[in-house]
Amino acid sequence: MAPSVDLKPLVAAMPDPDARQMYCTDIDAEKIETAVAEIHKGGRDALLGLIDMLVEPAVGDGVKPHYALHCLALAVCKMDDKKPRQEFAATLASQLGGDRTKDVQKYLVQEIQTAGGPAVVPSLGKLLADADLCEPAARAIVAIGQGAADQLRAALPKAKGKCRLTIIQNLGVVRDAPSAAALRKALGDEDRDIRLAAAWALANIGDPGAVDLLLKAADAAQGWVRIQLTKACLLLAERLKAAEKA
Repeated sequence: MAPSVDLKPLVAAMPDPDARQMYCTDIDAEKIETAVAEIHKGGRDALLGLIDMLVEPAVGDGVKPHYALHCLALAVCKMDDKKPRQEFAATLASQLGGDRTKDVQKYLVQEIQTAGGPAVVPSLGKLLADADLCEPAARAIVAIGQGAADQLRAALPKAKGKCRLTIIQNLGVVRDAPSAAALRKALGDEDRDIRLAAAWALANIGDPGAVDLLLKAADAAQGWVRIQLTKACLLLAERLKAAEKA
């Protein structure tokens, strides 16, 4: 279905970037706000039409749809009525995991991070197994907060490579205590980066069960790895001390 509004002139109203794809201060804010408001009036169909205009790399005229989508994300966030924001995020989330290019999906995830709420976290969680989309999806999930730990924890058992590393790091960021057992197991992973990420995550969580494991690992390590593990031991001590005072 074609959008109910003519998107081309509205998107064309977005500012032109310079040769560096940057924007100067000479921007007609009123013109942009008016165009964005018209796009918003077009509802879901107009938003999908705007997404269809996204191309990668975002250079030349391709920058303008990206700019318009970001302005729309900011606009719905400022509205007193929460429904437009929820509908915006839900529409973007509906375009994830399908046939759209990974670059376009990354941009959609970025805008979901700006405007999304707990309702779209499960859609982001499905991307945690995608090597190209795992990192932006994890960032968005953690930024939204509610439901983040559940999605990360559920994705960990089957995660591999870069995705596994990203998930472990972010389980530490959200300090998910229920993941401690799996993270302790990851301390024995053959991948050094996985081991170090698990050590930091356990330390930041403040897992009492990791004390002996981290001390032993640090004692057996050499050089830079020993330094990182020692830092994890110190962080764990800080977290445990803080927990005692709480």
